[in-house]
Amino acid sequence: MSILVTGGAGFIGSNFVLDWLTQSGEPVVNLDKLTYAGNLENFASLQGDPRHVFVQGDLGDRALVDRLLAQHRPRAVLHFAAESHVDRSIHGPEDFIQTNIVGTFRLLEAVRAYWSALPEADKSAFRFLHVSTDEVYGTLSKDDPPFAETWNDVTLSIIWPAGVVPMLSSKDAQGKAFAQAEVFA
Repeated sequence: MSILVTGGAGFIGSNFVLDWLTQSGEPVVNLDKLTYAGNLENFASLQGDPRHVFVQGDLGDRALVDRLLAQHRPRAVLHFAAESHVDRSIHGPEDFIQTNIVGTFRLLEAVRAYWSALPEADKSAFRFLHVSTDEVYGTLSKDDPPFAETWNDVTLSIIWPAGVVPMLSSKDAQGKAFAQAEVFA
């Protein structure tokens, strides 16, 4: 068993990978494009650790994602990869569209095909979790209740239109919950 992490060389993703490997013997396949936010130096402590498989590549590369899923057979996908700096989206929106929308769509399609071919027991145990930041969802003020992502929550604060992608990616084609908080169960 393993997990597949996208955007694992970024700030949030790399901290997750390092923490995961500190607490678990389960391997991590770490797919990252290594754009401005990715930093391989974050993994200096993992040099030679066979539990960390780093793959430089684009989550929008369907053939690559299909190959990684088939080869490593992960039980979960944690999707951290995103363009997230709002100022950058104003000056270069195409990178945001290609990564956050098109790339996420291609990843979801690859994962859906992989998941569809799993035995029933593995399907039930499989998890997809899309992780994002306050730059996508909006910032909570001091007196706001804790953020909860739900389909019925009409107060969801989205400060950038593509911010809806993490919420949309957490449902499967039948409208059932696809991402669940129990990723580590």
